[in-house]
Amino acid sequence: MSTFPAIDPATGQAFAEVVEMDAEQIAAVVDAAAAAYRTSHEWRFPVNRAQALRRLRELLAEHAEELARTETRDTGKPLAQARADVAVSTRYLDFYAGACDKLEGRSIPLGPETVDFTVREPWGVCGQIIPWNYPLQMITRVAAPALAGGNAVVLKPSELASQTPLRWAELAVQAGIPEGMVGIVTGHGQAGAALVQHPEIAHVTFVGSAATGTIVAKAAAERLVPVELELGGKSPNVVFADADLERVVPAVVKALIQNAGQSCSAGSRLLVQREIHDELVTRVAAAFAGLSIGPGLEDPDLGPVVAPQQLQRALSMIETARTDGARVVTGGGAPEAFPDRWYVEPTLITEVTPDMEIFTEEVFGPVLAVTAFDDEAAAVTLANDSPYGLVAGVWTSDLSTAHRVAGAIRAGQVFVNTYGVAGGVEIPFGGMKRSGYGRGKGMDAIWAYTQVKNICIAL
Repeated sequence: MSTFPAIDPATGQAFAEVVEMDAEQIAAVVDAAAAAYRTSHEWRFPVNRAQALRRLRELLAEHAEELARTETRDTGKPLAQARADVAVSTRYLDFYAGACDKLEGRSIPLGPETVDFTVREPWGVCGQIIPWNYPLQMITRVAAPALAGGNAVVLKPSELASQTPLRWAELAVQAGIPEGMVGIVTGHGQAGAALVQHPEIAHVTFVGSAATGTIVAKAAAERLVPVELELGGKSPNVVFADADLERVVPAVVKALIQNAGQSCSAGSRLLVQREIHDELVTRVAAAFAGLSIGPGLEDPDLGPVVAPQQLQRALSMIETARTDGARVVTGGGAPEAFPDRWYVEPTLITEVTPDMEIFTEEVFGPVLAVTAFDDEAAAVTLANDSPYGLVAGVWTSDLSTAHRVAGAIRAGQVFVNTYGVAGGVEIPFGGMKRSGYGRGKGMDAIWAYTQVKNICIAL
C-alpha cells in the first residue's frame, strides 16, 4: 500500500502516514457509502439523524484537546485557533442536528379534487473535496448538513491535512452514524478526480482554488451532477474617514492573520479613505510589530504557513509588489528566528494600485495590501475591482453610507463595522464571480443537499 507523510509545518518533520488511495480503493469507499444509503432504513427518519449528530457533537467536545492538537500539528495554526475550530465544529453539529426535522414541504392548492404537495429528499451519495486550511471545521461544515438531509458522504481532505477528517469519520461511527455512511478517501489530485467521476456520486461540493474548481465543475457537468463551489477570495476592508479606528485596527489584523492569512475569506485588501490613510497604516504597522510568531503548539499569534511552496508563493508575491512600485512598510520576508522553516512575517504593503498582482490575486499568507481612495464611488469601484467576490467589510459611523456601500459591493457576505462572526455557522456563506456559486452554512446548506419532489394526487 502506497503512503505519504503528514508533515508538521512547524518542524518540517513527518508525524503520521497517509494512504495514497488508488481508483479501486476509492470506488470501494463510494460503493460502501451507496450501499449504506440504500440499506440503512433508520437513517431515513430525521429523529435518528438528529440523535446521531448530537452524539457526534458530544464526542467532538470530549476529544476537543486531542483534535485541536492534531489540527495544529497538521496545519501549523496556533493552538488557540485550533481550539476555536473545534468549538465551531460542535456548533455546526448543534445547528444541523436541530435542522433535521425542519425540512418541511408545502401544499399547493389545485382544487377540491386534487392534493398537491412537495417534499425534500436527499441526493444520495455526496462527494466532497475540502482544502487544508480548516480541515476539522470544513468536514463538519459540509458533511453535517449533507448528513442532516439524509445523504451519505464521501469526503476527500487535502493531502496536506488529512488527520482530523480521518478522526472525525471514526467518531461518526461511534456516534451511531451507520457504517459506510461517512467515507474518507485520501491522496493527491487524482483521488479527487476519481471521486467526482464515480457514477454513484450524485452531488459534488468543492472548496479550494478557482483553477481546480473549474476542473471539478467540468467533470461534474459531464455527468450532469449538481455542484457547489466555494473558491478563492481577495476580500477588502473598506474604511471611511469617520470609522472608529479603535475597532478597525484589531479587526483588520485578525481578519488577515487568522491561520497565517491562509483563508479564502481573509481580509487581504485594506481600502482606506485618504484623510486617515497614514494614521491607519501607522496603527496597523504597530499592531503587526507586536505579534508573536512561532510553532502552533506554543500558541503564538502567528504560526507557519502550511508548506514550503506556500512560503515561496508569499515571498515571491511580496517581491513582485516591490518591483511593481508598492512600498513594504513592515515585514516582507521570513523571520530570522526560524531559518529553513515555513514562516512569513506579517507584511503591510502600501501604495498598491489595481493593476498590481498583490491587489488582484490571493497570497494565502499574512500579507495586507493597502490602497487609498477619495470618495464613496471610488471605494466601491476599488472593492469590486477584483475577479473575486467572497467577503467584504465596511467601516463607517454613517448608516446611510454603510447601507449604500454594502449594497453596491459584489460579494457573498458583507460585514459592517465588524468582520466575521465567530464561525458564522447560522449565516449563508459563498461567493460571487470567481469566488464560486452555491451557499454553505445556515439553512441554505441543508437545502442545497436536498432536492424538491412534487407529488400530485387526484382524489
